[in-house]
Amino acid sequence: MIIDSHCHAWTTWPYDTTVPDPGSRGRIEQLLFEMDRNGVDRAVLICARIDFNPDNNDYVAEAASRHPDRIVPFPDVDCSWSPEYHTPGAAARLAAVGDRWPIAGFTHYLGEANDGWLLSDEGRAFFAVAAERNLIASIATGSAWFDDLASIAAAYPTMPILLHHQGLARAVDGLDSADLRALERLADQPTIGVKVSGFYYGSAHPAEYPYLDQVAIFERIYRAFGARRLTWGSDYPVSPWVACTYAQTLDVVRRHCPFVREPDLAQIMGDTMAALLETRRPLSA
Repeated sequence: MIIDSHCHAWTTWPYDTTVPDPGSRGRIEQLLFEMDRNGVDRAVLICARIDFNPDNNDYVAEAASRHPDRIVPFPDVDCSWSPEYHTPGAAARLAAVGDRWPIAGFTHYLGEANDGWLLSDEGRAFFAVAAERNLIASIATGSAWFDDLASIAAAYPTMPILLHHQGLARAVDGLDSADLRALERLADQPTIGVKVSGFYYGSAHPAEYPYLDQVAIFERIYRAFGARRLTWGSDYPVSPWVACTYAQTLDVVRRHCPFVREPDLAQIMGDTMAALLETRRPLSA
């Protein structure tokens, strides 16, 4: 089984507004087409209520209701672009999202600067709700938050945490960067995993597939975390806009990471995510 652990869908393209197809480029039908063409069984939709898409949670949830065997929605809850970001009441807002939809996880994008919220009473209450409801936390963050995130992982040891795009460790910062070393230290927390996605974000040459400099970063992550805490993601439909095709997001791992052992490849490409989803709240509840 192949599961895409990180992709998106929008009714209106949220980035370059000069594209000729803003009303179709990001739609769920495009994603399903790419999944079918490339043999991908399921996809975790990372919701992002950005720009022209304030109803993105609703859009993805409705798509999941039509394709329950293919689409797993992770709603956007208080992400850094929202007016609710790190304001009082986050725990209640997460609970309300969970009451409205039978979700297996949620998405939270943190800002670049650490404002201390994770370890505040509000932050701890937020993750207490996530743990109580047996949710996966899909977190976009860089190293500024890693120490605090480790404390959250230790406090709520039943809640899996998945970091977006290789924990934002970047090849352009070097193989001995402080960010990469901080990410490797997070491997001490057994419930923290990393998404194998977005190779082009960290590469010095984002147009030069297969991003061998970022592949070297991934090798370090693979050695630290092990395959059972790694999940492949396409970052579609952002990936073709930035750098590469859907097929290439698969093959950068399957063909250009020779250090990945064959049994581990199946884990990364789907088995890790499948095991996480099996332990969550039933999607049909």
